[in-house]
Amino acid sequence: MKASAAQIRAAVDKPNPATRLYLFHGPDESGAAELAERLARALGPEAERVDLDMKSLREQPGRLADEAASMSLFGGVRYVRITGVEEGAGEAVALLLGAEQAGNPVIAIGPGLKASGKLVKTAIAAPTALTFACYVPEGIDAARLATTVAREHGLRLTGDVPQRMATATGGDRAILSREIEKLALFLDAAPDRPRDADGAALDAIGADLGDTELFHAIEAVLDGRVAEIGTELAQLGDGTAIPLLRQLARRLMTLAELRGDMDKGASIEEVLEKHRIFFREKAATGRALRRWNAAQIVRAIDRVRQTERALMHSGSAGEVLADAECIAIARAAARARG
Repeated sequence: MKASAAQIRAAVDKPNPATRLYLFHGPDESGAAELAERLARALGPEAERVDLDMKSLREQPGRLADEAASMSLFGGVRYVRITGVEEGAGEAVALLLGAEQAGNPVIAIGPGLKASGKLVKTAIAAPTALTFACYVPEGIDAARLATTVAREHGLRLTGDVPQRMATATGGDRAILSREIEKLALFLDAAPDRPRDADGAALDAIGADLGDTELFHAIEAVLDGRVAEIGTELAQLGDGTAIPLLRQLARRLMTLAELRGDMDKGASIEEVLEKHRIFFREKAATGRALRRWNAAQIVRAIDRVRQTERALMHSGSAGEVLADAECIAIARAAARARG
């Protein structure tokens, strides 16, 4: 069965024992992971997780159905999770859906799967499966997502806060959820005690640094000035890793949009004027457009977002991760010739 956004959120928050497979596909891997985490929480803190990979599914297609039907060692709740699912899992999924019994739900995440592919179509046709296509929300959809997630934490976002949060997180559901959790904690909000969250509250939990403070570091990264980037990062001081990565992601996303127009035939001067690039950034943006091609920009955006997600995890290397990624991107820029 193919689920809508509302249906899938309701389904993962209150799992149906009859559903054997939850298949999350599409490019928004963060969104798929967030849905998988919600389903795991709904199954309870004592739920046992069994991880499988594509290698094991190819070599032993019947193992997926076996694991789905197996009882937990201690008789509790159990579920199976597969990441990086590919079309090669088709036989394993068919055996799962066709098995006589399968008491443990399977969560499958396949960012590379196509909606028109055989695996997704098989799951859509099965009454015991749910499929959902995960795409990175943009524009008004991203703002709506911020409002929806906030409501689940007892927050009513007011004014331009939904748009600000959507823009700051780049539509990344995992980062958005963590930022909303921080805001809910700050306001002591919960579903049973809702609170209004305005711009002042958002600023209070740590507003991003302005472009002025970060411009030189980001310019050095995009210019590929490897010899200077260390000095620029050191001048920012502690506590700037997340603002730096977010501003860098925003600049890269702007470059991606401009580069798209250039690839359709527009000149650098034309795209700078069309998108009304701030005069202080025009020279640096022009240099970046001459250096970076579309594929390189997309890879850089993905790496920056992955680094920010890694920073959110407890036990991470902290700001060292941001510095290392900025240096890596600067080195890539030094080699790049758009």
